[in-house]
Amino acid sequence: MDLRQLEHFVAVAGEQSFTRAALKLNIVQSGLSASIRALEEELGVALFIRTTRRVDLTPTGRAFLIEARRVLAAASDARRIVEEMQGLHRGTLSIGMIQGIAPLVDVAALLGRFHTACPSVDIRLIAGDSLSLIDAVKTGELDIAFTQFLGSPPSGLNAWMLACEEMTLVCPPGHRFNGRTDLMLSDLTEESFVDLGADWGTRQLIDRHFAESRLTRRTGFEVNDLSTQFDLVAHGLGIALVPNAVIPNAPAFGTARLAGPEMCWELVIMFAEDHQRHPASAVVRRFLDLVRDSVIVLDEVATSAAE
Repeated sequence: MDLRQLEHFVAVAGEQSFTRAALKLNIVQSGLSASIRALEEELGVALFIRTTRRVDLTPTGRAFLIEARRVLAAASDARRIVEEMQGLHRGTLSIGMIQGIAPLVDVAALLGRFHTACPSVDIRLIAGDSLSLIDAVKTGELDIAFTQFLGSPPSGLNAWMLACEEMTLVCPPGHRFNGRTDLMLSDLTEESFVDLGADWGTRQLIDRHFAESRLTRRTGFEVNDLSTQFDLVAHGLGIALVPNAVIPNAPAFGTARLAGPEMCWELVIMFAEDHQRHPASAVVRRFLDLVRDSVIVLDEVATSAAE
């Protein structure tokens, strides 16, 4: 008895026809019939009642079907485990990340541990804005993205929240807002902002809160990196709202806190899922295991209602 015979038996039982089962298995009907006869001879019992119109299982055949399906499922699981283990010894892990997450997640340390565990897997790391990274995960260009995100993940993607940072106002040291703890968004409408680009999650978060409060503000400068954003603020060219953890520890800045509304910047790790809602590959699963072991996962972001 071998797995192929069991596959033949299950196919005939499911189709209740040698002809349809042969078509499904893409083998000649005479070969399928011979396989089933050999199985019955080995077991010393009839598994099917054959008539001119259909093929039915005998009582023994019905009992044998349960075990045959169990054995085939176990064999499939065993093959999958072997394939996954082989996958950890080759391939590529592509990771994207936004700027400024080092105070919250030590990506370099995670990659070092992953490389030690899976030295044959090539690691590709790129930086970008939130929208481009999420799109790259959706298209499969990236396996994983450390990114800031609003709302629910797109269909087919999952996200774990790794940090929830208060948004803090950064200003020059001599600014009238420096040291305040009671600022409202309405206090900021006359100020000039140094903003990140529109594709950045931080910018989207700020814009959304102002829109929900039915307030407008002025962007004096739009940049695409945190270093330039802080430099412009330090030289008195505007103010900025940034996650508290990314503010440099330097005397060149003043800070102020918002009294309301609450504005939380959320860092997530986003990845694709298969149809069973599992990470899409063994390599990705291994890296996510390292993340869970090394970083406190605050929450699993709610999946899209469209799923």
